[in-house]
Amino acid sequence: MSKLHIKKGDTVYVNSGEDKGQTGRVLKVLVDKNRAIVEGVNMVSKSTKPNAKNPQGGVVKQEASIHLSNLNPVDPKTGKATRVGRKVSTDSDGKKTLVRYSKKTGEEIK
Repeated sequence: MSKLHIKKGDTVYVNSGEDKGQTGRVLKVLVDKNRAIVEGVNMVSKSTKPNAKNPQGGVVKQEASIHLSNLNPVDPKTGKATRVGRKVSTDSDGKKTLVRYSKKTGEEIK
């Protein structure tokens, strides 16, 4: 299985679909399904039974997952969507780590 280009906490841009052009923070990545849940994007209405948290029950709006192919990370420098590359980076202690970087600016994606 290959590594994913998106992690929890990333700010992403939606490439296609109903919410094309929106940006949001990744709340959860569903690795096995290649999907992610993005804050405020792909909202669906879900019926819920009354429970302790919601004693009234009724219709609740919540985020549904989006396929990872429809998402691109946002470049930290420009604030626009970018593709992701990976390179080996050396720390000050000489420790090597694999980091993600923006293909547009070469800036490291944290």
